[in-house]
Amino acid sequence: MTDRNPDTRTNGTASRATPGRSASIGRDILMLVVFIAISFAVAAIGSIGTAGNVDGWYATAEKAPWNPPNVLFGPVWTVLYLVMSVAAWLVWRRRHSVDTRPALTAYVVQIVLNSIWTPVFFGLYPAMGPAALWIALAIIVLLDIAVLVTMIRFWPIRKASAVMLIPYWAWVLFATTLNAALAVLNS
Repeated sequence: MTDRNPDTRTNGTASRATPGRSASIGRDILMLVVFIAISFAVAAIGSIGTAGNVDGWYATAEKAPWNPPNVLFGPVWTVLYLVMSVAAWLVWRRRHSVDTRPALTAYVVQIVLNSIWTPVFFGLYPAMGPAALWIALAIIVLLDIAVLVTMIRFWPIRKASAVMLIPYWAWVLFATTLNAALAVLNS
């Protein structure tokens, strides 16, 4: 008679695999939370950078005719940050089968550039005037490139992750046009 209890077959290895698998799932969930927390920390930095400035100098600045209403930015960025986090997490989950370091390094570079842009664009304008808009434009152009590099690095590891970044890249390219227009119109 064979023992059908999965916990006692193969010298009990099945029962030992279960806690390891639970730990792996727990680690995966923790890392997803970490990726999301990093993205929302960047969003928080952006909120601090915009505080008082959206209704201040930005409200009276000349803007591009295609500039969307301010109320649109928060929801769009919220969705983009969530999708970015999941995309990076999916790449991270492949770390045991491929070298994900270059891809995740590219991701970190773009998230750092993202975190710098808002405080420079909104926060420095009162002190520096139009020069802040031009500095911000240089940063966002670097961000455009960094997001593209991240997508290229993600592609061979997990194509879905690269595709998930396309809306983010499109939005950053759109934001680049808004930044450029503001810099030109307000100089």
